[in-house]
Amino acid sequence: MEEELSLSYGESGKPVQATVSSLKMLDVGKWPIFSLCSEEELQLIRQACVFGSAGNEVLYTTVNDEIFVLGTNCCGCLGLGDAQSTIEPQRLDSLSGKKIACLSYGSGPHVVLATTEGEVFTWGHNAYSQLGNGTTNHGLMPCHISTNLSNKQVTEVACGSYHSLVLTSDGEVFAWGYNNSGQVGSGSTANQPIPRRVTGCLQNKVVVNIACGQMCSMAVANTGEVACGYAHTLVLTDEGQVYAWGANSYGQLGTGNKSNQSYPVPVVVEKDRIIEIAACHSAHTSAAKTQGGHVYMWGQCRGQSVVLPHLTHFSCTDDVFACFATPAVTWRLLSVEPDDHLTVAESLKREFDNPNTADLKFLVDGKYIYAHKVLLKIRCEHFRSSLEDNEDDIVEMSEFSYPVYRAFLEYLYTDSISLSPEEAVGLLDLATFYRENRLKKLCQQTIKQGICEENAIALLSAAVKYDAQDLEEFCFRFCINHLTVVTQTSGFAEMDHDLLKNFISKASRVGAFKN
Repeated sequence: MEEELSLSYGESGKPVQATVSSLKMLDVGKWPIFSLCSEEELQLIRQACVFGSAGNEVLYTTVNDEIFVLGTNCCGCLGLGDAQSTIEPQRLDSLSGKKIACLSYGSGPHVVLATTEGEVFTWGHNAYSQLGNGTTNHGLMPCHISTNLSNKQVTEVACGSYHSLVLTSDGEVFAWGYNNSGQVGSGSTANQPIPRRVTGCLQNKVVVNIACGQMCSMAVANTGEVACGYAHTLVLTDEGQVYAWGANSYGQLGTGNKSNQSYPVPVVVEKDRIIEIAACHSAHTSAAKTQGGHVYMWGQCRGQSVVLPHLTHFSCTDDVFACFATPAVTWRLLSVEPDDHLTVAESLKREFDNPNTADLKFLVDGKYIYAHKVLLKIRCEHFRSSLEDNEDDIVEMSEFSYPVYRAFLEYLYTDSISLSPEEAVGLLDLATFYRENRLKKLCQQTIKQGICEENAIALLSAAVKYDAQDLEEFCFRFCINHLTVVTQTSGFAEMDHDLLKNFISKASRVGAFKN
């Protein structure tokens, strides 16, 4: 099988630590697994990792430093204490209070995590001792790995298919797990059940970056030397040049063909300097980002073999793996930083009913609602004419209730409404009066969502009154489908005579009274 990994150098010539990526406003929703989360849950996510044979496992942290998981839970890789799948996010209480510094995953899958305090935790698939706990039993819960690491602070972790690497703050590398190709670096091909320091050519070297392919390992020393096994490997030099070597059956080397390479060859992207490269052992996809912000991809991209770097419309390499890798996984632990920049729409929402910036106030039912003349004139034809030559800063309103008129003004700032079905009827009246057709549709949607046997007749009456034909038909059908209960309500007993007559006639025509 092929191995894929990536290492990168910063412009200073020093290797970049590929731990947590700082990407503001990252859209984690591009990964299909996140469709199981609500919009509210997605907004709370600050770190995320998608893994698994089908991109069907996810771990994420929230603004409250809580860790959640969801997915198929293959081999207990969610760390919940069992192997039961979950379609809803579950809090990982066993790591309560821990903050994630970096995380990686294998093919089993198994998970290796380092905290900001330098501790290492592992769980999941363990047939080859890749958890480093000295056994081959699958780990259903996170296990603290301290053997040979008790006095070490781990700063970076990496996983191959079934082996694991960690890098300590003093530049040492420890490895364990599957070793059929010597990927643990122990000098033999026997599996390694516990963390063991990698020496050999790394003896007396200070390592600053590590990565794993499916069955290989790589380390970058502070001298710029590279130690690696056979692999599909990408490296980025301090001059912004990408080199690749290894397996190339999907064109993942970006050389223009599918021939394997046993030595580094340059990957020609464009004249602009490359600042980031990306690959992952679970996919045959490669990506790179230039200093000018262009993102390129090559290799296996949704079933196609792209043998040369292809310019995408993405703004970050992570999106390549979300949209084109198979499976749709993350190639690194994502960090979703909160962005305090407000869009124009968000700024307008904040200014609704703000007395500090308003130049107009409406007096409704003895209460003030604060607004801005220029916005009202831009958003509403009625105000465009009524406020044109009006220099008053107070407008009294008696035609509509306070909740209804406030909801109308708020709609002009937010494009949305939040009302009960009964209040939405009043807003429907206003929308009809002001000829606000989009608002009229929103009111009808709200009424439909809140209809019940008790209010069905009242809502039907409102639909008829305001000539909302679609809503009228909806309410009528609801009444027919719940006829026995509806006809016993007070609303039906107090129904307008003409409306009752029309209702009975129409109900008869659709066969509501047949035996």
